[in-house]
Amino acid sequence: MNNRKLILVFALLLSLGMVLAACGGGDSGEENSGSDNGSENGDNAANEDSSDFSAAMVTDVGGVDDKSFNQSAWEGLKAWGEEQGLEKGEGFDYAQSNDDADYLPNLNTLVRDDYNLVFGIGYKLADAIKEVSEQYPDTHFAIVDEVVEGPNIASITFADHEGSFLAGVAAAKKTKTDKIGFVGGTDSDLINKFESGFRAGAKTVNPDIEIDVQYAGAFDAPDDGKMIASNMYNNDVDVIYHSSGATGNGVFAQAKDIKNNNPDREVWVIGVDRDQYEEGQIGDHNVTLTSMIKRVDHSVQEVTNMAMDGEFPGGEVLEFGVEDEGVGLADTNEEAYTDDIAEAVDEWKQKIVDGEVDVPQTIEELESYLESL
Repeated sequence: MNNRKLILVFALLLSLGMVLAACGGGDSGEENSGSDNGSENGDNAANEDSSDFSAAMVTDVGGVDDKSFNQSAWEGLKAWGEEQGLEKGEGFDYAQSNDDADYLPNLNTLVRDDYNLVFGIGYKLADAIKEVSEQYPDTHFAIVDEVVEGPNIASITFADHEGSFLAGVAAAKKTKTDKIGFVGGTDSDLINKFESGFRAGAKTVNPDIEIDVQYAGAFDAPDDGKMIASNMYNNDVDVIYHSSGATGNGVFAQAKDIKNNNPDREVWVIGVDRDQYEEGQIGDHNVTLTSMIKRVDHSVQEVTNMAMDGEFPGGEVLEFGVEDEGVGLADTNEEAYTDDIAEAVDEWKQKIVDGEVDVPQTIEELESYLESL
């Protein structure tokens, strides 16, 4: 009996030795360098995850083809995906929100689809991002145009007021009626930044200029945008700056209608978030004076790369401004955006960079700024 036990133990030990030898042979191959770094969990995770890292985004109600904010973000995510050799739905994707109630379920769906990084595009997703990020602490989240606190949330912001200041300079230099307009989406702290900067820039160039400010109350109401623009243009406003997402499509539509009926009349639109030159094309004319570009595309691409490389800026607030080309004006329409306008914009841009101008971000700061002129 004892001999049988000894034989059994010997057989088990021999089998175990063979298994260990096989495992040892595997480790000494191409996996060996990875095992050497096993104690450095962060680097190892980054190297391991980079090959199958995935990212997705949730739009606000403006939609992924809003010709503005969401579209720019999607272009950035697509550019990242193409760099990695990925295809839509296989490594990167988006979820469309048609209503505010879609934010939470869309975020949850993308998390459950195992995306490593999920973006919320626009400040309206702030509450939903906060809630979902707490439920899924191992997932990276990023929100564009808002600050949301959380160790697994990166907040991407822009110096909208600085870019809008330059838009105001351009509008003041272009107008022939000394009447310009601003169309906002919702009357909120964020859009007030655009309004404040725009009014400050225009008034800095011409303190006597008249500025008509109106809010549509939504970012997905092009009919309302068209009606507001119609009223403004009928009151001799000849340049309108919109910060209203898809609502701004109506502003462009109205300007093009006017130009179509009277090619000699000069009416202009200043686009927002991305270069909206194409939105202003009508025959041989183009009503887009310029666009206040926010490099949402670059910021989304940059943060995605950071996360993929194991350097996700969780808990940080990133701001992209004039100095680092995070915001600025497009010069695509060379016939409209003339050299004198470009020179004036460059002059005031440099003053912002040098700290000579402290651009107001709120209506209260704007009032103080205007009093100092």
